[in-house]
Amino acid sequence: MAQTDVVHLAELVGALSYALDLTEGQPVGHSMRACWIGVHVGIEMGLSPSEITDLYYTVLLKDIGCSTTAARVCQLYLTDDIMFKRKAKFLDHTAPQFLRYLIANAGMKQNLIDRFRLVIDTALQTGEISYELTNTRCHRGADIARQMRFSEAVAQGITDLDEHWDGKGLPRKKTGTDIALTARIALLAQVVDVFFVSQGVEAAMAEVKRRSGSWFDPALVEALLRIGADPAFWATLSEDTLKERVVAFETVKDARAVDDDYLDDIAGAFAEVIDAKTPYTSGHSDRVALFSNMIAVELGLSDAECRKLRRSALLHDIGKLGVSNSILDKPGKLDDQEWAEIKQHPALGRTVLARVGAFHDLSEVAGNHHERLDGKGYPCGLAGDQIDFHSRIVAVADVFDALTADRPYRQAMSADQALVIVDEMTGPALDADCVAALKRALIALEAAKAA
Repeated sequence: MAQTDVVHLAELVGALSYALDLTEGQPVGHSMRACWIGVHVGIEMGLSPSEITDLYYTVLLKDIGCSTTAARVCQLYLTDDIMFKRKAKFLDHTAPQFLRYLIANAGMKQNLIDRFRLVIDTALQTGEISYELTNTRCHRGADIARQMRFSEAVAQGITDLDEHWDGKGLPRKKTGTDIALTARIALLAQVVDVFFVSQGVEAAMAEVKRRSGSWFDPALVEALLRIGADPAFWATLSEDTLKERVVAFETVKDARAVDDDYLDDIAGAFAEVIDAKTPYTSGHSDRVALFSNMIAVELGLSDAECRKLRRSALLHDIGKLGVSNSILDKPGKLDDQEWAEIKQHPALGRTVLARVGAFHDLSEVAGNHHERLDGKGYPCGLAGDQIDFHSRIVAVADVFDALTADRPYRQAMSADQALVIVDEMTGPALDADCVAALKRALIALEAAKAA
């Protein structure tokens, strides 16, 4: 990577945290605001520079395992997982409150009798379900953080995020200082931002005081109350410059420059986050990256271009983190509103990836991989030369993999069956040179297997 292209880890992770906000249904910038809150609490508590660094990345990545539970939430509660998770952030999980929440939000499209049964069944299994979801999310998130080369302190902070000071949290029911300090601060910061954005400063502070000693370490609450007495602290959370100020926290001076190998690792890790959103896309991003690379090699692209293309392919579906699994996993035909939501995922992906200079080119692929040469694609209806060449390659790879993988509405096709459909789409939708390159690459692969 050229010196002028240097990207720092804080900038990259901060930008990708916006994708995590999508899957949790949080207002844009939630993770950034929580990071601002959490780091200031850490500074007030006298944490060392290395501890602040671990805290910084724990808060930004606290939701990195959340996509792994999206499909299960839809399956259990027969509802929109994004909406369900967003509203759940306001709960303190007392039994009456949670029951009211289930009645108001579970199985909304079911008839009254089926909804009643669903609420009773899930309420009776609340402990088991909560453990399952939390354990899956926290441990998978910690594993992905390790894959992204973060410290064990960051991984442990993600693992312990839902533990409570009084021992009534999950998944291990840890108590007090047995809970990682990074997790204690991250949970506090998360709740503060949720109530601050929706109800204002007074409501946020009142909620924190109410949960002090149960959810939260009282010493951390006292630290927050001290720094929260300054109106400027809260004003910053609403400023357009918040992103730059959080990235500049690198007193955290973890100005680790992200080289090409590290960018590959981060793209690969986030591909797992994306594909975990639904069981029907397990391994999809990796396979699209593989097929895209096969096409690129056949077309004679340079090693540097192939590398950039693989990253683009790994992250092409990042916008799907903002689409409910009630739509992604629906076995039947989508209605007009659902289809409209699906068609927005490329635009969401473009917005997320465009936040990082190093991923600017990748954002074009995320935004354009469902465009068609005849202008009948989405989200922008681009046509012909308006669609960049990398997007054309990924579009072919994406279609081929989608056809040869199981989907909620049909079983996987054979490669030969898929290629018949790909041929029909060549010209009006797909680039003929890219399709021909895929065919040559598949023939070469079969020949190599037979040799």
